[in-house]
Amino acid sequence: MLWVAAVFLAGPLADLSGLSRLSASPVLVAVGIGFAIAGFVTVRWAQRSMGDSLRIGVDPNERTGLVTKGIFDLVRNPIYSAMILYAAGTAALVPNAASIAALVAFVISMEYQVRRVEEPHLTNVHGDEYLSYAARVGRFVPGVG
Repeated sequence: MLWVAAVFLAGPLADLSGLSRLSASPVLVAVGIGFAIAGFVTVRWAQRSMGDSLRIGVDPNERTGLVTKGIFDLVRNPIYSAMILYAAGTAALVPNAASIAALVAFVISMEYQVRRVEEPHLTNVHGDEYLSYAARVGRFVPGVG
């Protein structure tokens, strides 16, 4: 979890240390605030939607229910989607090389986590039910993946 904090702090800390911003656009600031707020709210919504199935990490010996309702009707990984949206908002608020690099690294790590760890686990636990769900609902964006 420490690396997640590093992703969210990279841009602001670099900004405080004097790394120059790539833009000072008020539109970018507004977009950044909007993305950050939307990301935060969506994380909370997704966590509530998971109910008793909410876990951090994958335990191969634990079997939770497959959540497919609420926001999970739109995307399979709404918490990660929202965290990426929040990180994009942070990068827009403090647009410098560190925040953009952190955002790219974060997206790559989320892709890896989902494709190599979580999807195989869910396929193993839920079988055809998960595969059917995955075939109709996007991974991070509705209709994509």
